[in-house]
Amino acid sequence: MSETGGTGTAGRKGVGTRTAPGTGSPRERYRAQVRAEIKERAWEQIADAGASALSLNAIAKRMGMSGPALYRYFGSRDELITELIRDAYRNLADTFRADADTVRTDAEDGTEVGTGSGADLASLAHALRRWARADPHRYFLVFGTPVPGYHAPDDVTGIASEIMAALLGACAKLPARTSDEVDDQPFDRHIKAHAQWAGEHPATPAQLHRALSFWTRLHGVLSLELAGHFTGMGFDADAFFEAELEGLLAPA
Repeated sequence: MSETGGTGTAGRKGVGTRTAPGTGSPRERYRAQVRAEIKERAWEQIADAGASALSLNAIAKRMGMSGPALYRYFGSRDELITELIRDAYRNLADTFRADADTVRTDAEDGTEVGTGSGADLASLAHALRRWARADPHRYFLVFGTPVPGYHAPDDVTGIASEIMAALLGACAKLPARTSDEVDDQPFDRHIKAHAQWAGEHPATPAQLHRALSFWTRLHGVLSLELAGHFTGMGFDADAFFEAELEGLLAPA
C-alpha cells in the first residue's frame, strides 16, 4: 500500500494556532494570524536553506515588516524554532492519538480488529510514515540533525513523551517473545536503569528494549527514504517498508 503524501505546508496549516478563528479579541485574532504567517514563512525558509539558516530579519522582509516589529511576535530565532518543533510534536502526538482511537477491520473478512482501545505497532508505523512523507522538512526538524546552538525547553520533551507513551502502549499489547522470557539480559538491565525517555510508563525492561529497537530502526528507514537515498536503487520503497515492518514485528 502506497503512503505517498505531498510535501509542503498543507499538513501544517492550523497547527499550533492558539486562538481559533472567530474567538478572542480583534487584537488576539490579529496576533494569532501574524504568528501563523511568520511560522509559514519560517517553514518556507527551512525548505530553501535548512533550519540552521533561519533568519527572523529575512522573514520580516518577506512580510513587509521591520525586524523590531517581528520581534514583538517571536523574541528570538530559538523561540520561533521552539514553536515550530512544539507544533510538529503536537501534531504527531495527535496523529498517534487519532490512530489509537480508530476502529480497524480485517481487510479479508471485515471483522473488527481494532476497538479504539489503543494503537498497534503496525498502525503506528504507518501513521508515522504518512506523517513524515506529508512534510519531510517538518520530520527532519524534529528527527534530523539538531540545529546548532539550539536546545529545546522541557515542555517540548513533555510532548515527545506522549509519543513514546503511545509506542510503549502498543508494545505492551504484543505477546512476549521467547527472548523476553530469558532473565537478566545485559541491555535489559541497562535500560531498566536508564528509562527516563519512557516517563512513568509501567513497561517491562523487555518491552522498553523492543520499543526502542522498533523506534530507532523505523526512523533509520524513514530518514534514508526521505533524504532520497533510495532513489535510483530500483526497488519499491513501499514494499521495502512493509518487509522491514514485518521483520520488526516477527516473533523471536
